[in-house]
Parts: sequence; structure tokens; C-alpha cells
Amino acid sequence: MDHHETISTAGQDWIEMVDDGFIRLVGPFYQKGEGTSLRFRFPTADKHRNRRGVLQGGALMTFTDRVLGTAARAGRQTELTATMHMDMHFLDVVEIGEIVESFLEEAPTTEKSIFVRADLMVGTRVVAMAAGIWKRLGQRAPNLTVS
Repeated sequence: MDHHETISTAGQDWIEMVDDGFIRLVGPFYQKGEGTSLRFRFPTADKHRNRRGVLQGGALMTFTDRVLGTAARAGRQTELTATMHMDMHFLDVVEIGEIVESFLEEAPTTEKSIFVRADLMVGTRVVAMAAGIWKRLGQRAPNLTVS
């Protein structure tokens, strides 16, 4: 597989957020759009279930960290950032086979920090809310991509 794989879901093209590290184990995660119109998708599968047979909270947190981190880097794709703090509120169960989606929200910044938030949805149902602070590391990342 090349760096990005495109899937078609309900007639829409989504690009896989490829990562050779941890995300490869827990994904796949997808994105589409550009700039402030970025959207994210996590199709849940059996490997994501907990002992109760529903989505493992840690899998949703990993997806959320990727969404918020991508939001923090929007418009500054070559700048290194790091998660400083992330709050997560689980509001509803996600059944295996459901697709979790989120979208990019404006990210206010200071000289050293970026503040981000996201709602995680299954259809019109909000299943979680998250907010975080990302540190601006002030370094350029070599060959950093959108994912």
C-alpha cells in the first residue's frame, strides 16, 4: 500500500491516515477535505471491542488524539506539536460496526500552545466530546504529511 489508501464509503472518498507505528495497529482512521473542512472517520471493527462487546474507550481516545493533533497542525503542517493535555468525556456507547466521525474546529493559538476541541459522532448522535492543549515545539518536522 502507498502512503495513502482511498476507500469509498457511501459514495464519498476517504483517505487513510497511514502511520507505520501505533496507529497501524489500532486503526484504520480516515480523513477527507482540506483546511478547515477536514473530516475524520473511524470505522469500528471486532478488533476494537472491549469485554462488553462495544467499542473500547482507549480506541476512541486514540482516534480522538489523532483528530485533535491534526486539528492542531492545520495550516502549519510542517510544525512539530505534542499533546500536553487531553480531556475526554464519553457520552454514549459505540457499537462495533458503527462509524465514528469528527470534523475540524478552529484552533486558537498562543505563542507556545494550540487549543483544540472535537465532538465525536455516530450519525447525529454525539458519543464523546474532547478538548486538549497541544504544545508548539517550534521545530520543522522532516517529511511530515497531513496524516
